[in-house]
Amino acid sequence: MADTADRAENEDRKREMAAEEEPALGYEQARDELIEVVRRLEAGGATLEESLALWERGEELARICRHWLEGARARLDAALAADAGADAGMESVVVSRTVERVAEAEFETVRAEAEAGEDGRG
Repeated sequence: MADTADRAENEDRKREMAAEEEPALGYEQARDELIEVVRRLEAGGATLEESLALWERGEELARICRHWLEGARARLDAALAADAGADAGMESVVVSRTVERVAEAEFETVRAEAEAGEDGRG
């Protein structure tokens, strides 16, 4: 029994340490950093090692953005299901599709801004 409690305590400490090592990024922060990473990659001039590090960071930032968007979709679905009962099914589909369209539009905007270098950085 003591071993189980010790293991649980160790797991809790590991989670706390991991949380301290990686500060959570909000959606907008991750999106903005992703834009900058894409700009730097497209500008070229980085070494292979730098390019790989940027690509890896971009993948992580994209994962964070997807996580936020999927979380938003789940929250909207749950709210609609709680509020609308039987009608939630159709409304949930509409909201999910709307969130997907917004996410796709956001991604396209990020990509277009990165390609155009609109803010003059770089």
